[in-house]
Amino acid sequence: MDFNSILIGSEDPQRLVDYYSKLLGEPRYSDGGYTGWQIGSGFVTVGPHDAVHGRNAQPGRLIWNIETPDVKGDFDRFVAAGAIVVREPYSFDDEPGSIATLADPDDNYFQLMSPMGPEMGSSRDTGSEPAR
Repeated sequence: MDFNSILIGSEDPQRLVDYYSKLLGEPRYSDGGYTGWQIGSGFVTVGPHDAVHGRNAQPGRLIWNIETPDVKGDFDRFVAAGAIVVREPYSFDDEPGSIATLADPDDNYFQLMSPMGPEMGSSRDTGSEPAR
């Protein structure tokens, strides 16, 4: 298997398209109301969804990650482009690397995170809601 994409449904997808375009650049495609950016081998897609209304009431329930060797540099670039900061870059005491948590205008969380190699093990828990 191979992870293909994540779809972020929104009542106002154009607002998210404008936001993610500032952070990720021009989308790779836009067709039929769906707009997507390729990150590595996968895609982040934004589109309308009739069951989604307003902001995400539980933004920590699903957090998608962007792996980068320069969390701080990409974090600074995203902030300069207007990113919504949930938590600035931080590290775990016993593990290398760092994570920064951001949100989109619908309050969906995503993170910039250092590459995870074999030395990272499975003790990292990125599924818990980050501190605000």
